[in-house]
Amino acid sequence: MDDAEITVGPVDLAARVDEALAVQALAFGLSDDEIAVRHGIVLRHLRNPGARAYGALTPEGRLVGFVYGMPNDRTHWWSTVVEPYLRAGGHAGWLDDSFVITELHVHPAYQGRGLGRALITTITDTAAEPRSILSAIDTESPARALYRSLGYTDLARRVRFPSAARPYAVMGAPLPLRRPGGTGI
Repeated sequence: MDDAEITVGPVDLAARVDEALAVQALAFGLSDDEIAVRHGIVLRHLRNPGARAYGALTPEGRLVGFVYGMPNDRTHWWSTVVEPYLRAGGHAGWLDDSFVITELHVHPAYQGRGLGRALITTITDTAAEPRSILSAIDTESPARALYRSLGYTDLARRVRFPSAARPYAVMGAPLPLRRPGGTGI
């Protein structure tokens, strides 16, 4: 399939949550039990003020990638977990006036084609906040390389989430995100 045929645009993620979680399971290696837990979490996240989602769709309408996020709220679970790590590094202010990328996943058969970049830049281009934050597994990976290329830098490393076996890094970037050949749009 020609990658130019894949479109990135707003998607009703609540209506497509099972399809999105199937992509996430393949991209992230989730078990059926983990998918079941995340189902309710995604639907709860999408009810937050300002939450929005974008998808990468084939011409047939198949979801092959997605991103969703929302304006950060210090009372949300994720913020309460990462705040002590950010505070220790002098970066707790990043939790204010930031757009958080909650999930970004691309089907493995479609990775390496720029879809992750298109999804994250498209969603952050709609943000009113001056910066974006996210967490990613704290290892060198194509995802972390992508985030760095967009201007994200490490704000905290070795962050431990209660249900995660591996440590995470929290990264932040000013908006708009960096584009190839420039510093912003």
